[in-house]
Amino acid sequence: MINDSRGTAAAHPAERIEGTERFLSRRRAVLVFACPAYSYVLTVNERGAHCEHCFSRRDGLFKCGKCKQAFYCNVDCQRGDWPMHKLECSAMCAYGENWCPSETVRLVARIIMRQRTTTERTPSERLLLLREFEAHLDKLDSEKEEMNQADIAALHHFYSRHIIDLPDDQALAELFAQVNCNGFTIEDEELSHLGSAVFPDVALMNHSCSPNVIVTYKGTVAEVRAVQEINPGEEIFNSYIDLLYPTEDRNERLLDSYFFTCQCKECTTKSKDKAKMEIRKKLSSPPEPEEIRSMVRYAKNVIEEFRRAKHYKNILSNNLFLLFMCELSQEKMGAIFADTNVYMLHMMYQAMGVCLYMQDWDGAMSYGEKIVQPYSVHYPAYSLNVASMYLKLGRLYLGLERKTQGIKALKKALAIMEVAHGKDHHYVAEVKREIEEQK
Repeated sequence: MINDSRGTAAAHPAERIEGTERFLSRRRAVLVFACPAYSYVLTVNERGAHCEHCFSRRDGLFKCGKCKQAFYCNVDCQRGDWPMHKLECSAMCAYGENWCPSETVRLVARIIMRQRTTTERTPSERLLLLREFEAHLDKLDSEKEEMNQADIAALHHFYSRHIIDLPDDQALAELFAQVNCNGFTIEDEELSHLGSAVFPDVALMNHSCSPNVIVTYKGTVAEVRAVQEINPGEEIFNSYIDLLYPTEDRNERLLDSYFFTCQCKECTTKSKDKAKMEIRKKLSSPPEPEEIRSMVRYAKNVIEEFRRAKHYKNILSNNLFLLFMCELSQEKMGAIFADTNVYMLHMMYQAMGVCLYMQDWDGAMSYGEKIVQPYSVHYPAYSLNVASMYLKLGRLYLGLERKTQGIKALKKALAIMEVAHGKDHHYVAEVKREIEEQK
């Protein structure tokens, strides 16, 4: 399922194809391979800040002269994007303010157009063709089937006048299921959502909760780098999900979105579960198991309520309400859970996000300081979640004129990013520049 939250992007592969080890390196943090997107879309929220074609972040982008909604670095980017953008351009002009297909619908529309114009194997399909993606249609529950049908209806509504002879509903149902199960979320260095894409070859990797590679993005190219020593012949493993949570939660997510239960070493040993579910010290008496289970149920419910509440329309009052939800849930969970417990950290992270949106820099910094160290313990080495937290905290410190702490945090972010993104990545160059500017 394409992830529209701040979580890690994911893709469920088809059956593993032997021979992928030819991309492996014995050296940690050396590029494994790079893969251009087969198809991609920039999220609507980032229009005007990023180029629609190359996803570059810069000032001075110029608008498409027709729809006035797509932005580009230059004429070359506009020309490069036109074969795909012309589809949306016509639809946006026709529907005006009523044009509102979901990101998944937009991506599928572009895939259909690409399939009609590209008959040969693309550079992103060196090993796996997009049509070979797993769909798992037979495993969809009624709720997912309804979502699939809603997406098909939206595709017909917004694009039937602009795409001649759309595939039949059965073919569309399979395509939407393939994209939902194999799509990647492209994120920036702070894990802000930039867009969605499909990378067939990258989707070949199986999942592990202790991955030996990590996927990052350079524009619309996925780059896969080793974060552990990998010997020739060993399988490469990516993570499909946010690895913060305990084993039971991770497998619930994997089963719900990708239809399998993980049997990796981390899941069989559950080595981090005790630390992730840390109970408050110095309680008058240890909580009973049922009390802990009850609090976990409460935590999961409030996480889901928060997710739904983020879509309310009244921005100011809603953010105050969201912050209140975060504080109230932390107070209730804090009766049993330690501050390092992952459910506490989840709500702290959400509260930090609300504070950042409301420009409450001190509040955001306070939450970030509580989060960053436990993140370093709970996440695997070279985690982008840890890097992004150090990066946010470092930039907050500098904004609040706490120079020494800011540089220290940025350097910790940089140490991870140089491995995960590569030393030549423009995000790495930006962070180095921020550090140099403080000297």
